[in-house]
Amino acid sequence: MPPRDPLSVITEAFTSLLFGRTETTRLPVRTSTGQAQAVYLPTAAPGLGDSGVIIGREVYSGKGYIYDPFQLYGQQLPAPHWLVLGESGNGKSALEKTYVLRQLRFRDRQIVVLDAQGEDGVGEWNLIAEELGITPIRLDPMAALDGSVRLNPLDPSITSTGQLALLRTIIEVALGRTLDERSGFALKVAHAYVNQHVTGRQPILTDIVERLRHPQPESADAMNVALEDVRAWGLDVALVLDRLVDGDLRGMFDGPTTVGIDLDAPLIVFDLSHIDRNSIAMPILMAIVGVWLEHTWIRPDRKKRIFLVEEAWHIINSPSVAQLFQRLLKFGRRLGLSFVAVVHHLSDVVDGAAAKEAAAILKMASTRTIYAQKTDEARATGQVLGLPRWAVEIIPTLTPGMAVWDVNGNVQVVKHLVTEAERPLVFTDRAMTESSAMLPADDALTDADAYEAETAARVMSFEKRQGVG
Repeated sequence: MPPRDPLSVITEAFTSLLFGRTETTRLPVRTSTGQAQAVYLPTAAPGLGDSGVIIGREVYSGKGYIYDPFQLYGQQLPAPHWLVLGESGNGKSALEKTYVLRQLRFRDRQIVVLDAQGEDGVGEWNLIAEELGITPIRLDPMAALDGSVRLNPLDPSITSTGQLALLRTIIEVALGRTLDERSGFALKVAHAYVNQHVTGRQPILTDIVERLRHPQPESADAMNVALEDVRAWGLDVALVLDRLVDGDLRGMFDGPTTVGIDLDAPLIVFDLSHIDRNSIAMPILMAIVGVWLEHTWIRPDRKKRIFLVEEAWHIINSPSVAQLFQRLLKFGRRLGLSFVAVVHHLSDVVDGAAAKEAAAILKMASTRTIYAQKTDEARATGQVLGLPRWAVEIIPTLTPGMAVWDVNGNVQVVKHLVTEAERPLVFTDRAMTESSAMLPADDALTDADAYEAETAARVMSFEKRQGVG
C-alpha cells in the first residue's frame, strides 16, 4: 500500500476528534438492471382520478389518462374551460372528435360544435353527424336564398336586451370600432319601435333597417333633436345591417329562424365551412351563433354542455365578440358549460386587437393541451401560460398524437389513443397525415384493443356510480 498523504492523515484525525467518526471507503456494488429497479423505484405524477373520459396514456408511467372537466370542477379545476393549441397535423382534430364521441356515451351530455373546416362541400364533422343520425346546421350564404338554414337575431326566444346587445356586437365587429353614442341611440329607438309595432310574425332585420332609414318623429322629440339628425346617426348602422339583408351575407339572418332545428339533440353541429374564414363574416357569424345559443340552448336543466369552437382565434381576436363570449363563459359555469377553444398559435390572439379580452378568456381556461410547436412559439406559449421549463423544452420534440396537458398545474405528457371503432369517423381523407403518424402500424391494434376494453370498463364503472345507464 503506498504511503498516505500527511495532510489526509491530519484531516482524518481532526474529523474523528470533532465528529467522533471517520468516513469509510465503500466498495462498488455490482448488480443487474432487473435487481436495481427494486432499489430505484419508478415514480410518476398523480393522475386526475378514475371518473370520466379516457384520453390515452401518460407517457412516463404508462397509466391511463382520464379527464373530465365536470368531475374535476370545484376540486381540482376552478373552471371547466379548455384551450387546445398546436400546429396542424399533430392530432388536435383527432383529440376533439374522440373526446366528443366518448362524452356522448353519457346521457346527460349535450355538445355544440362550430365546424369551421371542411372539404368536398361539407364540414369536417359531417361524418360523425351522419353516423349519429344528425343533420348539421349548414350556414351557407350561397344556399340561404334557396330556403337553407336561417338564424334570426330578433328571434323572440332571445330577450329584448339580448337582441339589442347582439345587434350592437354585429355592427361593432363590421365597423371595427365601438359604436358611438349617437349611432347607438338611433339603433336603440329603431329596435324599440320594431319590437313594439311588429306583431303576428317574427321581427326581422329588414324591419330594423327600414326604421333606421325612416325614423319616427317621436324618437327625435324624445331627445329634442331634429329628425334628420336621428336619420344621419343611424346611416352607418343601416349600411352594416343592410349587408346581412341584401349583401354578401344575405339569406342567413334576414328571416325567421328555420323551423325544425333540434336543440335537444345530443350533438348539434354548425357547419361554417362555406364561410370565408378570413372575412368579416366569420366573427359576425360567431357573434350571432353565440348569443343565439346563450338564449336558446343553455338552460338550467342539469345537463352538462360542451361548446367546442374550431378556429377560435376568430372569436378571441375580435374585442366585441371576445367580450360576448367572455360573458357566456362566466354565465355558463353556473349552468354546467365547458367551453373548448381550438387555436393553432397563441400568438394569433395575444398579439391581436383583443389582447386584453384574450387574456381574460385564457385565464378562465384551467385546462391547456399543447401539441408540437416550433421552439420560439413554445417559449412564448410557456411564458404566457406559465408552463414549467421542462414542459416548454419538450413541446418542440413532441410527435403527432402526443401533447403536454396542464390541468390547473398538474402537468403531464399524454399520448392520445384511438380505438378501431373510432378510426373511420376520426381519420377522414383530409386527416390522413394525422392518422398515419398517430397510430404506427406495429402497435396501433394492440394499443387500440387494450384501450377500447379499458374505456368500456371505466365508462361502465362511472355510469354505475352516477346512475347514468
